[in-house]
Amino acid sequence: MERNRTLGRLGIAVAGGALAVGVLLAAIRARADDTAARLLNTLRREYAESTERDETGTDTPDTTDLPAPVRRYLERVLPDEPPLVRSVRLRQTGEFRLGDADSPWKPMTATQHYTVDPPGFVWDARIALVPFLSVRVADAFVGGAGTLEATLLSVVTVADAPRSPELDEGELSRYLAEMVWFPTAFLPGHGVSWEPRDDRSARATLSHGGSTATVVFHFDETDEIARVTADRWRETGHGEYERRPWTGRFRDYREVNGIRVPAAAEVAWTLPTGDLPYWRATIDDVEYDPFATAGRESATPSAQNPE
Repeated sequence: MERNRTLGRLGIAVAGGALAVGVLLAAIRARADDTAARLLNTLRREYAESTERDETGTDTPDTTDLPAPVRRYLERVLPDEPPLVRSVRLRQTGEFRLGDADSPWKPMTATQHYTVDPPGFVWDARIALVPFLSVRVADAFVGGAGTLEATLLSVVTVADAPRSPELDEGELSRYLAEMVWFPTAFLPGHGVSWEPRDDRSARATLSHGGSTATVVFHFDETDEIARVTADRWRETGHGEYERRPWTGRFRDYREVNGIRVPAAAEVAWTLPTGDLPYWRATIDDVEYDPFATAGRESATPSAQNPE
């Protein structure tokens, strides 16, 4: 009988301790999650302030002066009267590689928000290391500044890139390359300047918040963007960076609300040892102007195009 009472008291103590640990971890996790939430709130606020100031009309911009492949691309992917897209939300499912080319791919899910004016994004991802153990990654360009933070179990910070011009420029380069998911931002009037290269490529430049990014867009025989290339800053450790060639590839274009966007993509660094792909995913869901139309039903790329 006494043994049963002792075990009972021990069980209560263990349960109470587990509850206390659970509460503590939940509190720490909530604080860690503040990074993505804080960045997203700032992005929303900047969007709202910009929308209040912006009196831009809805007339279709004149694309006559754009390089020929860019003009053909916009004619291909945009409807005759393109909407004025100000914000975007993507949901992604795929894999991420943490480490070198011998490292295994890990399952990943992510939600990403963009704004067009001012240019910005927040990528909120979870990468599963093993079952029940994941890394939470907040990657962003907000307020003209880059952010890259990773936490284990949303609790322990395992990466927190210090603020630097290289980080800011690298995140703006990512934003420019990913405008393929909201191509109305390529139209004149949104800050992108174009330089012709040849009949199947053009160089785009975007400046914001003291940073300038340049990306080369490569168009295929269907006049869609198949590839982007850039010399981007890559962190080598301890806050140091080096410029390395970087490539993004897009495929499986589908129609979402009249706009053709890729439903699958992958990116890679080119290193002295060869290419290092590190992100590949499908786009499960695209919603245009979620900040302005809360609750509006979104569109799924895979369900939009019967081709």
